[in-house]
Amino acid sequence: MHLKVSRTNSVCAAVAIALAVAIYFFVPEVNASLHRLADGVVNSDPTQAIQAFRSYLLSFGAWAPVISASLMVILQVFLLPIPTFFVTLTNGLLFGWALGATLSWSSSIVGAAICYWIARSLGRPVVERLTGGAHGMEVLDLFFSRYGNRAVLIARLLPFLSFRVVSYGIGLTPVPVVSFLVATGIGQLPATLVYSYLGQNLTGTLRVLFLALCITTALLIAGWMAGPMVLRRLRAGSEKTVKEVTS
Repeated sequence: MHLKVSRTNSVCAAVAIALAVAIYFFVPEVNASLHRLADGVVNSDPTQAIQAFRSYLLSFGAWAPVISASLMVILQVFLLPIPTFFVTLTNGLLFGWALGATLSWSSSIVGAAICYWIARSLGRPVVERLTGGAHGMEVLDLFFSRYGNRAVLIARLLPFLSFRVVSYGIGLTPVPVVSFLVATGIGQLPATLVYSYLGQNLTGTLRVLFLALCITTALLIAGWMAGPMVLRRLRAGSEKTVKEVTS
């Protein structure tokens, strides 16, 4: 999956990433705020983590929705130790399931679009570094060769494929941005609605939170178990296609 990279877009994307990194390292308020949030989420049990995230957003007052949306975008673009479903649950808790789902869904789409644009602008070598290596890109290569434009929707529905890896990887394919965003929106919607509804119903008990974590864990386990089998079938299908073309 190789596309011609625009020099203008490359410069713009590189400047945007450099600016974001500079803000993180050289603006103490931003650095301290993100570290406070990460410590509250990572070093707590799930209930305390969500309460810490809720308190963090409430500390911004009327700006809470903007901060939540910004965090969702940041989590899509950069690798931070905060699960995105915590954001979605907390948005449901703070804003209700409808508004919370709308906020989480729309901001995740914006994050996906930025990943797509960065991939188009900087090319495969940079994307492989941003996503942790060539393995994830190999998986997307197989999906795209097997399913074409349908690869985006299928990949979004498979829990063993990282959201950000898919966003970056599809940016290296000929899939048009509109098709990418539509498929991403459809594929992301079911999980967003479920977590937003669960978030709205979080109370003093652990029942709903336990259910949310069970659903997430079950999806991850199912993906972990099914992933290797799916990849083997994709590789076998790809090899068969190559043989048919060369014979």
